[in-house]
Amino acid sequence: MLLGVVSGLAGNLVKTLIDEVSRKNKISQRTFRETAAGVWVNKRSEATNYKGQLLGGLLDFGLASLGGIGTVQLFSKTGRDCVLTKGILSGITVGSTVTAFMSALPQNKVKPKDAASNLSYMLAHAVYGVVTAALVTKLGDPSLFDSKPVNNYLSPTEPTTEEMFINRRQAQ
Repeated sequence: MLLGVVSGLAGNLVKTLIDEVSRKNKISQRTFRETAAGVWVNKRSEATNYKGQLLGGLLDFGLASLGGIGTVQLFSKTGRDCVLTKGILSGITVGSTVTAFMSALPQNKVKPKDAASNLSYMLAHAVYGVVTAALVTKLGDPSLFDSKPVNNYLSPTEPTTEEMFINRRQAQ
């Protein structure tokens, strides 16, 4: 779980940086933090002040941590190959789900309605997914990614980390 939280938070730092650059270059109308704060506040002015930004940031980083935990589960079930593809897909899936959920809430008055803002969010979430996936595969213990036997009748085609460790010790 800690691996997922750390990877998700690190990926979210990069996503937040992209989000800020997008906002400063007027590609996006508002940051993701403003949109997240809009879940709890009624006015855009409340979402853009310090307290609203803090509130939105806490929601954003909390959801990024959950996304990181999900990414660890994805890689532990499917192996650590195709990092770029799995990262992009998981990042866009998490980001699209969160954005759709927040935009669907009737009390959210700060949701973006333009295509450029939403495309910017998608790009930022894709990068979030890639960074999170890369960190999961680099920082995760190899035993997380061991292939499980399909059934009890066939032996696995690849040795598990434990078997490799035992074989190395016996060879010494």
